[in-house]
Amino acid sequence: QVQLVESGGGLVQPGGSLRLSCAASGSIFSIYTMGWYRQAPGKQRELVATITGSGSTNYADSVKGRFTISRDNAKNTMYLQMNSLKPEDTAVYYCRRGTNTWGQGTQVTVSS
Repeated sequence: QVQLVESGGGLVQPGGSLRLSCAASGSIFSIYTMGWYRQAPGKQRELVATITGSGSTNYADSVKGRFTISRDNAKNTMYLQMNSLKPEDTAVYYCRRGTNTWGQGTQVTVSS
């Protein structure tokens, strides 16, 4: 049974930065593509960024140039560095392992 635990969310002003972490247990972390997704009120969950086991990355157009996804396989941890945050980035951010394993989410609120 795999467990994914997100942390690092919070309240930040527009233009600020946050770093989210996703710690995984119960799995061989390095073989899975990992991803960050987000869900804002009234909207469906959407892709933010993915990273393969070899380090190839993919980003939603809305976050390109502002967010950076990374992983430390030795620590079974994935990160999302979020810079130049905008109010429209406000959402619950979820970690995903492979295609069907999700964390509980961490709230990110960008507001002045």
